[in-house]
Amino acid sequence: MSTPEIPKTPLQNSWTLWYDNPRLQKPNETWLDNLKNCSTFSTVEDFWSVYNNVKPAGSMGCNSNYHLFKEGIMPMWEDKSNKEGGKWIITIPKQDSKKGKVDEWWLYTTLAMIGETMDSSGLEVCGAVVSIRKSQDRLALWIRGSEEKVSVAIGQRWKVALEVSDRTVLKFQTHKDATKNNSSFKNKDLYEC
Repeated sequence: MSTPEIPKTPLQNSWTLWYDNPRLQKPNETWLDNLKNCSTFSTVEDFWSVYNNVKPAGSMGCNSNYHLFKEGIMPMWEDKSNKEGGKWIITIPKQDSKKGKVDEWWLYTTLAMIGETMDSSGLEVCGAVVSIRKSQDRLALWIRGSEEKVSVAIGQRWKVALEVSDRTVLKFQTHKDATKNNSSFKNKDLYEC
């Protein structure tokens, strides 16, 4: 007699994990060519299967990025779901990353996102990016809009998810600035929380 299959726990949305490292990009490739789709999942169990079988964020090579976005939203400023929005950013000094902070905060961010605890509507959060760099690492929470009241409320909920103190400052930047400057790192801060 076979054991009945235990049903999996569905998530409210399906999510796709992407990876890129511009340093590994071939001369004739675009950024999009270099972006690799790791997996899409729609259940709690499948999330853990993916999470436990990819390299931890803090162990990735310099200039590597993981992008976790709702299925159907590309991790790029120009995507229709992202172009009017922006991102909350927290930087992590290398000495803290070496203590496991980047891995801890990436996990807390992913769990809060897939658990739909970041915004009351469940429609604002598009995804998150963890970026490993030489001097510091960075997490960014991407949201659909940039209206101050909604954006700050999401930033404050992210701080709760990260379990950081009120002294920790998150900075919000728009994707329009990133597109104009062609950079994720050289943009003015619109809000702080």
